[in-house]
Amino acid sequence: MRRTTLAAVCLATAAALGLTACGTETGGSKKAEGKGVADAGATKEAGPFPGMSGPDIVDKAVKATTDASSLRVKGSVPDETGTIELDMAFDTKGQCAGTMAMGGEGSMELITTARTVYMKYDEEFLRAQGKGEPAADTQAAVDMLAGRWVKTSATGADAKDIASFCDLDVLLAEFKDVNSLARKGKTTTVDGTPALTLTESDGTDRYTLYVATEGKPYLLKVVNETAKTPESLAFSDFDKPVDATPPAGDIMDIDKLAG
Repeated sequence: MRRTTLAAVCLATAAALGLTACGTETGGSKKAEGKGVADAGATKEAGPFPGMSGPDIVDKAVKATTDASSLRVKGSVPDETGTIELDMAFDTKGQCAGTMAMGGEGSMELITTARTVYMKYDEEFLRAQGKGEPAADTQAAVDMLAGRWVKTSATGADAKDIASFCDLDVLLAEFKDVNSLARKGKTTTVDGTPALTLTESDGTDRYTLYVATEGKPYLLKVVNETAKTPESLAFSDFDKPVDATPPAGDIMDIDKLAG
């Protein structure tokens, strides 16, 4: 599987937060010759997805996953400054909700509705973002913003990247051009859901994919086992409503402050 599968969320997150890119594609594998032809001995094969090759199963999983109207993404992906930890739910209506931690430099909460983007930063995040700035300016930002919800229009210039990040259709577009040479592996479970493992190598990276074997064949998890900084993303809550309820209480309106 191409590196895009893991990097998609990382790249989108980086764009949304103004970070540097998480890395570039290392080059996709070519489609297996004879793709669509059953594995040898498939007619006698037992277990999930009998008669299907690894690439066929990946294609089936990608289609099921990209057809979902909503899902949750949880895991970690490296960028140039460390590791991004995220736990976010997205839907095709442009709504999202969850948290992101930035390489040991604090975290933020994010809720996006069709009209408004809400964000809340912790002190550690604000101080990390203020590195290189005058100490008084950083402290002022901490005093004003730490632990406090702020909001801005989802259609405003400063929120376009975040709104795009929260669009599930945009996010999953990266999944749709996958050239796989995956090989079928053992059965296991992912958070209690029966799954089939598939493995694939791309240069020095070795990926393990986990595909649901009951119900729709969703892609449940992707792990890069040999990267210097481990990458792991789990997918769940397919087609479940995203709780993008606006926060209550003291909320700072950035648009009004900007005039």
